[in-house]
Amino acid sequence: MFKIVEKQINVEFTLGHHQHCMVCQIPNHVGFGESACKLTDPQDKWQQIRSIFEMVADGPGNLKKLNFLVLPESAMPADYVEEALNFIREHFRPNTITSFGVEHIQLREYLAMLERYHEDNEEALASVLKDLDAGDIAQVPTNWAITAVKETDGRLRVFLQAKSHPFVGEETIDPFHDLYRGKVFPLFRCTPIAFNFMVLICLDYVYRDLYQSNISTVIEKANDLFFTTRQRLDLITILECNPKPEHRAFQDVVNGFYGEYLAYTPGVRDTVTIFNNVSDETTGIKTKGVAPFGYSSIIIHESHKIGPVDYPEFASDDFGGLPVCRLRFGTETRLYYFNLPLFHELDPRTTRFPLKIHGIYRPDPAGQWERMADHDVMHEGEDSPEKKCTLGSNAEAGAKR
Repeated sequence: MFKIVEKQINVEFTLGHHQHCMVCQIPNHVGFGESACKLTDPQDKWQQIRSIFEMVADGPGNLKKLNFLVLPESAMPADYVEEALNFIREHFRPNTITSFGVEHIQLREYLAMLERYHEDNEEALASVLKDLDAGDIAQVPTNWAITAVKETDGRLRVFLQAKSHPFVGEETIDPFHDLYRGKVFPLFRCTPIAFNFMVLICLDYVYRDLYQSNISTVIEKANDLFFTTRQRLDLITILECNPKPEHRAFQDVVNGFYGEYLAYTPGVRDTVTIFNNVSDETTGIKTKGVAPFGYSSIIIHESHKIGPVDYPEFASDDFGGLPVCRLRFGTETRLYYFNLPLFHELDPRTTRFPLKIHGIYRPDPAGQWERMADHDVMHEGEDSPEKKCTLGSNAEAGAKR
């Protein structure tokens, strides 16, 4: 069911230099109607996203170096997708990759988008047409995402994918009102500088049963890539609107992804995993008990040797004793700007951190974004509303590394 298709994109990263990424932990305000999960404030939400786009286009400081811009699951209002793509086409710098989740639409609307951008989505289009031919499912809701690539020559390419595994709020006892299950997922291969990455939507990362697993398919594809080309899967990004971002299901998959228990997995050992969740201001999703949104994170193999840090805005740990280093953010509405590791394994004698936070931005009263001062990031002031990003029992384990 989970089919990975390779997509060649012409993105020219600086040779011998790390890539820069911005993760947008912004809130979703959703409601459930005939088309499942819809944003209740689409115009306000687009204005918030547009303010991020405008800052990226303006490029203050080293934001001019931005390569990857990531927004959460269901963050983009469907009515503003074309306006967002036009803004990227007209204002973003070449060699910029933007990934964002879009609110639910009906399958017939998703088909229209695939047909509009058919040149880059032939496999997904064929899959949807086959499914529509086999059943009366045109009204079925679809949770989808877009990866917009502005190539070196300024050409904009638009890649679509539909979520394959719903959460409980997207499932019904009636299969004709259930979430559409996507089956085609792109693996992006950048040239001329080799860099390979994938984007998944939330539970697509953990989807598994007794017979198949999305993540095992990703690992098999990455291993095949390694043995045939000596390239790896460099980055995997998971777009979430998840009240339980640290559920054991995610922890188990991270453990298997990096643990190498049953098979040697050279294709993913050096993969950087980014979880981009919504902030704790999110509303409209019913949960049982305490269910915090937020806690976006970056996970890399333990060989990267990220030391222990514990600040109000971010902290490091090993995700409960896993063979990884994790940089875990807080729950507030924030934009996190950082670099991806360039070299995967460091000399054990070095003190260099492979991953650095270049800036953290918070919303200001005017609806724009301000870069937080180092003092606010590192120290919790007396009147600071920020919540402590605690490590709990993992702090000691992280300190031993």
